Order: sequence, then C-alpha cells, then structure tokens
Amino acid sequence: MMSKQAPSTESLGWAWVDREIWTDRMLAALGNGVQETKWFSLIDKVYRQSTLRAAWKQVRTNKGAMGVDGVSIKRFDVHAEQYLNELSNALKLGQYRPMAVRRVDIPKSDGKTRPLGIPTVKDRIVQTAVKRVIEPIFEQQFLSMSYGFRPKRSCKDALREVDHAIKEGYTHVVDADLAGYFDTIPHDRLMERVEDRISDGRLLKLLKMWLKQEVISDVSSWTPTKGSPQGAVISPLLANIYLHPLDEYLTELGFRMVRYADDFVILCRHPSEAQNALVAAKEWVERHGLSLHPDKTHIGDCRIKGQGFDFLGYHFEAGKRWVRKKSLKVLKDKIRENTHRTCGKSMRAIIDKLNPMLRGWFGYFKHAMQWTFSSLDGFIRRRLRAILRKQQKKPGQGRCYADQSKWPNKYFAAAGLFSLKEAWQTASQSR
Repeated sequence: MMSKQAPSTESLGWAWVDREIWTDRMLAALGNGVQETKWFSLIDKVYRQSTLRAAWKQVRTNKGAMGVDGVSIKRFDVHAEQYLNELSNALKLGQYRPMAVRRVDIPKSDGKTRPLGIPTVKDRIVQTAVKRVIEPIFEQQFLSMSYGFRPKRSCKDALREVDHAIKEGYTHVVDADLAGYFDTIPHDRLMERVEDRISDGRLLKLLKMWLKQEVISDVSSWTPTKGSPQGAVISPLLANIYLHPLDEYLTELGFRMVRYADDFVILCRHPSEAQNALVAAKEWVERHGLSLHPDKTHIGDCRIKGQGFDFLGYHFEAGKRWVRKKSLKVLKDKIRENTHRTCGKSMRAIIDKLNPMLRGWFGYFKHAMQWTFSSLDGFIRRRLRAILRKQQKKPGQGRCYADQSKWPNKYFAAAGLFSLKEAWQTASQSR
C-alpha cells in the first residue's frame, strides 16, 4: 500500500504565515491534521529579533493611539531598535510585564458607546509577535464558516456565503447577537481551550497577563475577571478560539452557520429547523458562560417583508439586499462632519476630502439597491449647495430649484465629485 503523501504548504494555504517562524517542517506537522498535537517550545520564537521587528512593522502600519505610557508610534519609531532589544531581553528573561490598558468609549450610531481598550505600543508589539507565532496553530482547526479576523478572509466573503445560502433556499434565518461578548468571555474556559494546543508555560503566562491587565478609564481603574478588551491585538484570535467549539457543535448538528467574530446567522430551509437551531445555539451559549441578546436575536423568513435580518452592515429582506439604517446613518454623519456650511474650505478641498471616503464606502456596499446611491448623491449635493450659498452670503439648505439650476449635477461632476449612482451603474454593467 502506498503511503499517504503529506499536502504541500501551498495547497494548505500557508502563504500568509511568517516563514522565519514557521518552517516547512512545522507547517508539515500542522498539515498532518492531528488535532491533538500540542506545541511546547514557542516563546523563543516570540522574543526572536526578527519576529519583534516584523511585529513592530505591522503595528506601525496599523497606527493607533498611544497607551497609558504616553509613547506614540512616532516617538517609539525614534528609538525603535533600543526598545525592541529591551523587549527581546525582557521576554527572554521572563521579566516582561504589560502595562495597563487605556479605555475609551467610542460613540455608536444608536447614541450608546462601545468600550475600546488601547494597550501601549510595546504591548501591541508583543501581542502581535505572539499572534504571528500561534495563529497558524489555531487556523489549522478553524472551520470554513468562520470569517472574522482571519487571514485571507473578509466581510465580503461572509456576505457572499450568506447570499449563496439564501439563493439555495436557506431562507429561514436565525439572526443571533451575543450580548457583550468581548467583555464576558470566561478567562478560565478560554485558557483551557488555548492549553488544548499550547503547552509552553511562558507563552501561556503572557496570555493570562493580558487577560488580567489593569484597565484605566478617565474616572476609575479595575482588574477584569472576564473578557478580552476590544482593541487589543490578541483579542480577535482569542475570541475565535473560544467560539470555535460553537462552530463545531452546530455543524455537527447539521446546521448551516456563517459567523464573523461574535456576529453570526444560522440559515435553514424550514421554520422548525430554525427553531431547533436557535434552541441549540442558546443552550450552547448559556452553558459556556455567554448569553444571546434578547432584543437582537430573532427568527424570520427573509423572503417575507418585515422578517429580514441585518448582517455585516447589510439588510437582507424580500429577495433584496440594502444598506442597513445604522450603516447609512454612520456615512451621513461623516458627510455632515465634512460639509459644515461654515467650514470655510474651497469646494475642491471639500470634494478631495469626501471622495476617498465615498469610494471606500461604495467598494463595500456596491451590492445594495440602486436607490440607495441616487439618494445619497442627492444628499451630498444638497450639503455642497448649502456651502456655496453660505459662501455667497445667502444662507439656505440648497434644496430650492434655483440652487439646483445654478449648481446642477454636472457642476459637481465637473468639480470631480465621486458619484455613487454612476459607480453603481458602471459596476452593474461589468457583472
């Protein structure tokens, strides 16, 4: 009998890994598909100079705010080699200790806020280094229906999978929302899942320290007993590790799920199947120390008006897909921020500021209904006409026929304003 040939690293899709860390031999061990394999000696790959330099390059590219130590990306860059050497030695000698996480509240479109934890630049570098070392270990076991914060996967891939499922008849959808997921992950159970694959005590100690990092806000400080701060480099990977058994559980039961981090939908062919899926998901979630949001979790037949669901910025309903209300509000608020009637900037400067934002937004939402784009174009032009009126000392909202005649659509087209409607028409013709 011929022995089974090990798959190549290319066929397994390992092109994204750091090859200075992950050798062919290590990748081959992953490729053998032995789920119970444990990895013992990893910390030396974390404190390696090449790993830390690659991690620093990644952190610098991602930018981000300074932490509690007041050291910005720009300031770190001035003494980067010195700081990286210090980090390497501290990690090697077991003397590295993370600093507190600075917590800020980010406004949401519904008037509420979302907590964001900001580690120091140094801690972000070490977390990035650890992530580069351990991510392939867990990627090897993650299922294909999980898309959030994973290499070579994106929101668009998840949306494409949902769209395909609906067209195949999976129209009864469980739209599930985990209540405060990142703040409620049980530390002990999370570490048990990490320890299923990693036995390097020093690396495990790093993960535990990050979970227990002091959090400092404007008015208080505390040490968390559960959760992983949103904003920490390592948090998305840990979040996926904790929910991976949910993916396995629902898949084994025969349900078709698409998950993006803590946002997931279960797509079914029949109402009874959807009811059973919700019961199974709720049971698993509660058994593992989490909870479903009662007001944001529901079942519906997305073919029927009023029973649609939201997923990753889109709303699916009655065979159509459009931009959900919250996503539209976020864009309109950004447009308003850049089109105050008293801004004092030239029309060219305003348009140059708007265009990159509009192009990026269209690139994600180009599969929405056409009316969305023509409506937004009109909204933007009204804002710009109001500015032009103000500059001529004629206050107004730019809505009247005289304004439209004086500054017609072609005026803004000639000024270089990106048209969402025209972009949609062009994209539709090329499909």
